[in-house]
Amino acid sequence: MKQRMIHIALLLFMVVDLTAQTLISGMVMSGQEPLVGANVFIAGTIDGCLTDSLGRFSFYTSKTGEITLKATMIGFEEYSQDSDVSKLKNVTISMKEKAATIQEVVVSASTYSFGKSDHFKTMDALDVVMAGNSCGDIVAALQSLPGTQKVGEDGKLYVRGGESEECQTFINGMHVLVPYSTNAGNTAVRGRFSPFLFKGICFSLGGYGGEYGQALSSVLPMETTDVATSDKYGASASLVDWNIGGTKVFDTSSLSFNAAMTSMGIYNQLFSERFDFFKPYRKLSGEAQYKMEFKNAGILKTYVGYDFTSVGQRIDDRNLLLKENNAYTNATYKAAIGAGYTFFCGMANSSVFNDIKDAKAAGDSFYNFRNEIHLKTEMRKVCSDVLKLSVGVEDYQRNSLLEYDSYCYTLDYNILAAHADAQWRMLPGVFLNLSARTEYMSHVQWLFMPRATLSYVPNKIFQISLVAGRYSQTASDDNLATSNYSLGQCTADHAIISMQYKSAGTLVRIEPYWKKYHRLPLWDKGVYLPKGYGTSKGFDLFVDDHSLCRRLSTTLSYSYNDSRRFYLDYTEERTPAFASRHNLRLTAKYSFGKAILSLAESYASGRLFLQGKTPPYHSVDVNLTYLLSPKVIIYSSLNNILGRTNVFGYDAKGRPIVSSRDRFFYIGIFVSLKNNKAYDISNF
Repeated sequence: MKQRMIHIALLLFMVVDLTAQTLISGMVMSGQEPLVGANVFIAGTIDGCLTDSLGRFSFYTSKTGEITLKATMIGFEEYSQDSDVSKLKNVTISMKEKAATIQEVVVSASTYSFGKSDHFKTMDALDVVMAGNSCGDIVAALQSLPGTQKVGEDGKLYVRGGESEECQTFINGMHVLVPYSTNAGNTAVRGRFSPFLFKGICFSLGGYGGEYGQALSSVLPMETTDVATSDKYGASASLVDWNIGGTKVFDTSSLSFNAAMTSMGIYNQLFSERFDFFKPYRKLSGEAQYKMEFKNAGILKTYVGYDFTSVGQRIDDRNLLLKENNAYTNATYKAAIGAGYTFFCGMANSSVFNDIKDAKAAGDSFYNFRNEIHLKTEMRKVCSDVLKLSVGVEDYQRNSLLEYDSYCYTLDYNILAAHADAQWRMLPGVFLNLSARTEYMSHVQWLFMPRATLSYVPNKIFQISLVAGRYSQTASDDNLATSNYSLGQCTADHAIISMQYKSAGTLVRIEPYWKKYHRLPLWDKGVYLPKGYGTSKGFDLFVDDHSLCRRLSTTLSYSYNDSRRFYLDYTEERTPAFASRHNLRLTAKYSFGKAILSLAESYASGRLFLQGKTPPYHSVDVNLTYLLSPKVIIYSSLNNILGRTNVFGYDAKGRPIVSSRDRFFYIGIFVSLKNNKAYDISNF
């Protein structure tokens, strides 16, 4: 009885207390648009809340009489109003935009960001996995963007008329030597990293700042998640891959793991294919991360990953047997050290072993080892609202060994680099980014590479940018070995005009570009010399629209490219075999109930070979995703539903190069093994 009386007393006290409070409510606007996520509060108290998706707010306060109501939001001037608390019901707060500071402006010229907090989010981890043409692969999903080209025989990223090696991958600012898994010839490869590893993916098609080097065409920087706040465990399975992973949280740190197996064995038994695999493609991989936050002293991130890949294929009179071991480790530390300074340092090690039997002829043997150590340190300084500076140094230490029957070579060299960047708000809405990068390759020469971006951002709807710069990349190991280091580094000059319009439901971006290549390797009298050159020009168009229908989103990506080169063993200047003039992708995604249906059409014009021009590439892809429960997602896709036989090129005998099968069916399931939802299944 005594307990019941206490409970009743407590309830009565809560009722009395509630009646003693006053409701404050209203809406926060910027012009005619509601502001989402604005902080509305009473000065000097903890009473307040954030505005909802319609800009509305409401909270109770025990304050009486005259109070000061405030509203704040990044990018807007602070709002303040003195009033009697009884008069603050259904009030309308109008906030004015302030001139953007150097910290707040986002210049997105030639860059597509995924998984960021921007309300116009184009792609997150699950979108990558469930894209109709991706089959869970980051690389395949990125090929839906403008500027990329369809090269189906290897599946790698080719950007704006550049080779796949000209696109470099970075994790937390540190270089990845080989981001792709290996596979047999004329078979698409996959990216080595899970999309759930990352909280942000920024794919730059060109014109990037001085921080990034060793990339002639584009960079793919990816940032891993921070220290987890709750335990997470999940599993996924499909016809071709199986995955289990999770995260254990400690006081100020978290430990994550992931184990996966990819195998085409079951799939090859269920669905016929053209190639004769006596050993189906198989990859075993494991990953682990440890992250720690130091109180007022930054964050430490470590990553270690290893995968083993094997595949065997009968090709004419030989039995190709390929084995690859790939290991990557990464450790970074980042901290704010006061007075606007941010310090960063990191190291990464990449090791790749390739062992191939019957590589080119029956009975031969091919062995290749490549290793890279990447060291980097950087200091950033926010000087004021209009100026931000950064300087950094880094070193690439590389060595490789190749043995093929009686042929053998070893390489050992390093590349020392330094960069300085300055971001300056010259005028309201006018931003200038100046950077300079210098590199020294052992045995060769210094390179100086200036870069600049001038942007006009008058509002959040429109921006235009002019980008220009010089970029460099070391020639391939095979070419370096043949040239006795005389090749040094290839260079490319970029010039880009970027125009972007973004409203509440529509994003439109168009980018004309021009690239000029210098010092490319050219075969000359039995040796490679830096005499090659080339150009690549064109434009990209990207339209993403959510305004036609509440449940419908549509995307259009189109690229025009005119690329010509005189390099390698070319006898004249001509269009390289990997470049196609036109690339188009149309996507429509419709949600209904617990399901999402997407349909995509991909087109690429024919590519030029010495044996002739290939027919155009066509593929219609469909994807269906269903939320069975908050903890279970089922996803499926069918690529090339019309069954078109696409020709990717011709071999030395003039035979067309086609994929192992015309259609590819993919079905999988995500299961959360703890309390987190399946669509927030990030194991890391």
